[in-house]
Amino acid sequence: MKNILLLVNVFVGILIPLTLKSQEDANKQDSTRNGALKLFIDCRSCDMNYTRQQIPYVNYVRDTREAEVYLLVTNQAAGSGGQQFTLTFQGQGKYKGMNDTLVYTSNPDETSPVVRENKTNFIKMGLMRYVARTPVFRQIKISNDQELEQEEVTDKWNYWVFELQTSPRFNAEESYRRLFLGNSININRITSEFKLEIETYQSNNTQQFIEEGVTSEYVRRERSMDNLFVKSLGSHWSAGLKWDMGSSTSENYDFNTQFLPSFEYDIFPYSEATHRQFRFLYSVGYQYSNYIDTTIYNMTSENLFLQELSVAYQVQEKWGSINVSLTGSNYFHDFSKNKVELFGFMRLRIIKGLSLSVNGGIAYINDQLNLSGSDLSEAERLLRLKEQATNFSIQGGVSLTYTFGSIYNNVVNPRFGNGGGGGGFYY
Repeated sequence: MKNILLLVNVFVGILIPLTLKSQEDANKQDSTRNGALKLFIDCRSCDMNYTRQQIPYVNYVRDTREAEVYLLVTNQAAGSGGQQFTLTFQGQGKYKGMNDTLVYTSNPDETSPVVRENKTNFIKMGLMRYVARTPVFRQIKISNDQELEQEEVTDKWNYWVFELQTSPRFNAEESYRRLFLGNSININRITSEFKLEIETYQSNNTQQFIEEGVTSEYVRRERSMDNLFVKSLGSHWSAGLKWDMGSSTSENYDFNTQFLPSFEYDIFPYSEATHRQFRFLYSVGYQYSNYIDTTIYNMTSENLFLQELSVAYQVQEKWGSINVSLTGSNYFHDFSKNKVELFGFMRLRIIKGLSLSVNGGIAYINDQLNLSGSDLSEAERLLRLKEQATNFSIQGGVSLTYTFGSIYNNVVNPRFGNGGGGGGFYY
């Protein structure tokens, strides 16, 4: 025991001075840079390790109040199948009023490293107007691709995008096997005036349970085809048509289709959608349902008319982000057959170093006209093979984080995992 304590003391006596020295050297080399721009990056899709390595001429701070430039990076799906990233630079302190916005759209065939590099290059270009006013401008060299040539771009597909996907998954144990096969075909054509999306999906989920040589098999099948057509009516209004059809063994639909003409109004211009939205979407139309089993209302098929109103609010700023939606719907033949759903996500920076994240949803459900009138077996109930009666649904979660210490976070150290404040590859 004494020998062990002696070895520990020797180890600690050697380790602590080395750690302090290496930490001191690291601080001198790459922790802070005198006179460099203080930058806070608000980007959930960024690989911050890579960003720090490629942009070493700024000081990365971990609180918006300490920053001289606040950078917000948001993204949304583009019509090409790629992602459109909006980079909003907001000057603070001595740079107040120096704001800028850059937009980068990735191609659908670009890999994650290519998207990461291009997005980082856009960040570099957006920072130059600020970095040029700091002492570190002497360390910056601007260059271009010598092979750059003028090129006329023509789109032989005329904005049409096609995506085919298959997703087989399999796992097995001594007494259990599962085979899942999912396939989808997506077609879209998106311009500033029109939006057309056709999404087809098919899945088979087969589970086998083996007990004393006896195999029990359970299958759940889903088929769907969702069609959306939208016409722009200006910077605030849109009109469109939602036409969905499909079948589902779990929902007791041999065939189900909804044909819903719709109108939408956004209080804010659609051009500001990456930062804020306040949308009202109203749909009204026809539904036809043909059931696998006779329903609890003794129906084998139905012709129905319904309406739906959805209100969605989204905002993303320096203080955090909020995303809330409220949806209500009912059938015209019986207004008591209705549903109300409220879902939301909120992330707030309360005070320096303290942040709060809350997500949740609640639904009042009274429109399950499709429920099978047959008794559910124990397997169907436990494995969720069939939709079950309920008049509510609740989910939620809370996360509270407090960070304190050095305001700087420039160091990249990938040893033993994701140290250094980043990690992983992000798209």
